[in-house]
Amino acid sequence: MVTGQTDVALLILRVVFGLVMAGHGSQKLFGWFGGSGLTGFSEMLHRFGLRPAGLWAWISALVETFGGLTLALGILTPLAAGFLVTNLLMAILAVHWRNGFWSTNRGFEYPLTLAGGMLAVGLAGPGVYALGPNSVAGLSPLVLFAAALVLGLVGMLIAMLTGLHHAEHQPAS
Repeated sequence: MVTGQTDVALLILRVVFGLVMAGHGSQKLFGWFGGSGLTGFSEMLHRFGLRPAGLWAWISALVETFGGLTLALGILTPLAAGFLVTNLLMAILAVHWRNGFWSTNRGFEYPLTLAGGMLAVGLAGPGVYALGPNSVAGLSPLVLFAAALVLGLVGMLIAMLTGLHHAEHQPAS
């Protein structure tokens, strides 16, 4: 069981990583904070060969925005963490991988760092300072986290098989 300083550490991880993801997602979903909005995000995914770009833009923006908020609040944390990890892995594979590691070259350093934080929270659980619930239908948080990872990975596979083409590569924005 998690106690004391570990609970505070998990709270900090959840709030910081969750709010960063919610802000990042709201750039895509609403065009807030200098973002391009759903139209611009969809166009970017289209340039990277992801089809149907509009569908995947909606899914990604919703996962980032609302997954980030629920993670920060500690509500259904295992599901949010699992879906965010796989969303970030898809971003790494579809957009950032070809640019190498460092974010100065639009590489995968930043999304990998975020995915690592989400993975840690997903494995450790939300801690006691969570608004909950963090289990559903009597399933343990770890089982929910694993289920979200599997569902997210299935979604990644579907996205790759149905439309991830490498014909038109533009630099990541």
